[in-house]
Amino acid sequence: MRSAALLAGLAAALAIGGCSVLKPDAKPDAPAATQGADAGSAAQATPERQITAQTPAVRAYRKVGAGAIYKKYPQRIYKGKIPPLVYAVVVTETDVDATGRVVAVHFSRTPSHAPEVSGMIEELIKGASPLPSPGKIGAHTYVDTWLWDRSGQFQLDTLTLGQRNR
Repeated sequence: MRSAALLAGLAAALAIGGCSVLKPDAKPDAPAATQGADAGSAAQATPERQITAQTPAVRAYRKVGAGAIYKKYPQRIYKGKIPPLVYAVVVTETDVDATGRVVAVHFSRTPSHAPEVSGMIEELIKGASPLPSPGKIGAHTYVDTWLWDRSGQFQLDTLTLGQRNR
């Protein structure tokens, strides 16, 4: 019971931690003026990526995206409540354009003990593209947490049925 609560708390903390607007290359303790100066022409070659604020509209679209992934891979969805100790927990940041096409997939949490899972998740997300149109939201990044079972089946935190106690 305690491990289930701990895992649920961990998943929630990870999801919340990935919900802020971030500049992945920014150094929090460096003054803003020095961040760009060191990057020089490299900053021009690689555009700065910002994660979209996870507003209610973006969170609602996350459910739409998760539903599209579930529809694309019904045989891969873990049926019922997921076990208390999942094989891997992966937090993804999915960039979609204004038409719903998946532009990129980034990871804010990957399991060191199961590095193969991140690549499989990226393939699944890109294979489900295009997702439904985001409408007025337009191009954005949404964050979701994948709960991955050893069997290769998964649930997305957005649509999870919860966890078993044992």
